[in-house]
Amino acid sequence: MGKTRAVRGATLNGASTRFGLPATEPDGDWLDARADVDGAPPPLRTTVTIEHPRTIISRNASPDVPFDRSINPYRGCEHGCVYCFARPTHAYHDLSPGLDFESRLFAKPGAAALLRAELGRRGYDCRPMALGTNTDPYQPIEDRWRVTRQVLEVLAEHDHPVTITTKSDRVTRDLDVLAPMAAKGLAAVCVSITSLDPRIAMTLEPRAPAPARRLAAVRRLAEAGVPVYVSIAPVIPAITDHELEALIARAAQAGARRAFFIPVRLPWEVAPLFRAWLDTHFPERAGKVMATIQSLRADGNGGRDNDPAFFTRMRGSGPWADLLRARFHRACRAHGLNGERIDLRCDLFRPPAGPQGELF
Repeated sequence: MGKTRAVRGATLNGASTRFGLPATEPDGDWLDARADVDGAPPPLRTTVTIEHPRTIISRNASPDVPFDRSINPYRGCEHGCVYCFARPTHAYHDLSPGLDFESRLFAKPGAAALLRAELGRRGYDCRPMALGTNTDPYQPIEDRWRVTRQVLEVLAEHDHPVTITTKSDRVTRDLDVLAPMAAKGLAAVCVSITSLDPRIAMTLEPRAPAPARRLAAVRRLAEAGVPVYVSIAPVIPAITDHELEALIARAAQAGARRAFFIPVRLPWEVAPLFRAWLDTHFPERAGKVMATIQSLRADGNGGRDNDPAFFTRMRGSGPWADLLRARFHRACRAHGLNGERIDLRCDLFRPPAGPQGELF
């Protein structure tokens, strides 16, 4: 693991910082799902640790994900989504998957330089780079750290394809980079929208942008020529599953080309956090929700909170999962989604010039 250096005084409430970046006062850009109901939430005091990894591209060989390489500019995520499957990763830093995951963050300001070096290595084989596979690359600290922006600029400079997954409308701030990339067939964005109900969203995803703002981001991206997916993930039985058809309809109206869904996953420490959320916000249906989750995560030994097996972990199994898939496919056909593939080009890639690029 690379070296880290704690940066004290980094907050999201307008307090001064010590790392040479301007403090940001809460304003319209800080609005989130809660703002649609009862105003913005109290600011979360956040500390940021500078991380110095030796490499920036993560590789995976999972057969049920559509990418083999990714970059995560940050560890931890201020959005605070209760269901986030990345929460347990904070244990590697001896931090909690709860509040620590949301407030004790790690930034990688050297990511762009590392990326440039790795793209220039002998034998580098270009395939789409995925951003946002673990934590959101457009969470609020991107406003001041700009690590995601810098990574995109390197990818654009070398015509390297990229996919982005986010639940933040901050992605539209980089349209000056993304739109030209998309025109070359080099960029696609997936916007995650879990619910259209701001009251549900404000408890599920307390510091993420409101659903309406995410739909507006879909529209802006589509109008700029950037291919857009909508991710309906997670789908939570008896909480958000009734919104499936409405979400697909709104995504199509906003200009999305494709959509997908994933039933809620509850690995490791996420399960007790999710149960506590249910008991707090939906106590009258908590039993039904968990019983349904366990039915779609069932194996030969009965129901369970999570299924880590390839393929079924993303789809679920059993009658409830089958019904959800049937509803999803019917709604997509009705609204013209998923009728075309979005294939990014890899043939335009130009390795960095200089000592490393000359190895090609």
